[in-house]
Amino acid sequence: MPSNPHRWRILAVVATAFFMTILDVSIVNVALPSISRALHFSRENLQWVITAYSIAFGGFLLLAGRAADLLGRRRVFMVGVALFSIASLVCGLASSEGMLIVARAVQGLGGAIITPAALSIVMTSFEEGAERNKALGIWGALGGSGAAVGVLAGGVLTKYLGWEWIFFVNVPVGALVLALTPRIVPESKREGAERSYDALGAVLVSGGLALLVYTISRAPDVGWATARTILLLVASGALLVGFLVNERRVHDPLMPFHIFRVRTVAGANVVGLLLGSVIFANFFLLTLYVQNVLGYSALKTGVTFVATAGTAVVAAGVAQALTTRFGPRPIIAIGLALLTGAMIWYSQIPVHGSFVSNLLPGYVMVGVGIAFAFVPVSIAALAGVVEREAGLASGLINTSQQIGGALGTAVASTIFTSHFKSLRLDGKSLPVALTGGYSWAFWGLAVFGVLAFIAAITLIRREEMSPAPSTAPAGN
Repeated sequence: MPSNPHRWRILAVVATAFFMTILDVSIVNVALPSISRALHFSRENLQWVITAYSIAFGGFLLLAGRAADLLGRRRVFMVGVALFSIASLVCGLASSEGMLIVARAVQGLGGAIITPAALSIVMTSFEEGAERNKALGIWGALGGSGAAVGVLAGGVLTKYLGWEWIFFVNVPVGALVLALTPRIVPESKREGAERSYDALGAVLVSGGLALLVYTISRAPDVGWATARTILLLVASGALLVGFLVNERRVHDPLMPFHIFRVRTVAGANVVGLLLGSVIFANFFLLTLYVQNVLGYSALKTGVTFVATAGTAVVAAGVAQALTTRFGPRPIIAIGLALLTGAMIWYSQIPVHGSFVSNLLPGYVMVGVGIAFAFVPVSIAALAGVVEREAGLASGLINTSQQIGGALGTAVASTIFTSHFKSLRLDGKSLPVALTGGYSWAFWGLAVFGVLAFIAAITLIRREEMSPAPSTAPAGN
């Protein structure tokens, strides 16, 4: 598959939309207090501003990726951008908590449609090798630094323009992307004599993933051992098992299992899940620590994350060059070692911490670690995947990272809450109890980092990092 002559302009357009969706994962965090006051949110419902987006985003990525292959990647991408932009406008205009929560769910659906379609467009525009690795290096830098930039943008916009603008800013960006896409991005889709649509598979996997994200997001509040959590986990597991059974029976499945014959693709998704758990939960915990313990304002909190975002962008170029030369496994291992080291560093945070001595070293380690992990994982997740399954592979790796993010945040929240309550019962002051809870939660993330490191060195192979012939039947 030769590279498209306009490939770098294509990358600029679709990466802009992708970055917009990544920002919205974290941009809301620092604005939550302002949103709560303005719309009179109850304490129980406020977390739904984040959870509603996560459920829709994580639940529909796989379906959206396959839809892009079948219906046309540009067409599906534009639908996602339009939906995301309209939902963003409604979010900013929301006058009640119910209106904002519903709009956030629709926004998450738009993000789920954009992300795999955009990545599959990048994959089909660049020939596998050094140039695609460079493009995916840029992609990985955007994905890895997006959460940090989101915290910064959320602080600036909330302070100077109001919380509504964390949503309004998406509207002109989305309109510009929609205007440029038909002129720059060519249409592409899976070619074949026949294309059937696995409707049952779509319902089962979307329902199962959405229910799984919801369950693990709510578990810290209702308890992991409660009947409700256990029953919901069983229900989501039953839906996903039903999906797997269905996929083996249909002629043209939503997720052909032969894609996992490339061990590196399977390994990249395992690593992506664990990596997502570390990255998303890390930003969640740090945002809470600097505001609740150190007393930073929303703006000051955002500015601190410039260190991570800037470091990730600079390190991404180095990461893609090293991946091209040495393969993904050693680069991922370095990145995960740095991320794990940063989690251990953060586990030592004091009550009266300072930015330079207690936070900055960790921020820099996370920035380099993000680049050295995200970039080669993105490359490995698409290794040897044939063009007609680009959307499927893109949906898989994004789903893995989103499910991992929800799981990591839920586990970190559970560890924090448990230790925080224990310390308060022992008579510790609020700042001491908060810091102790965050410290133990970072130790939990360090465990995820170690597991990701082990998965990377055992499952990802360099010899598979080359174009592979299709292992699928002609109809697939």
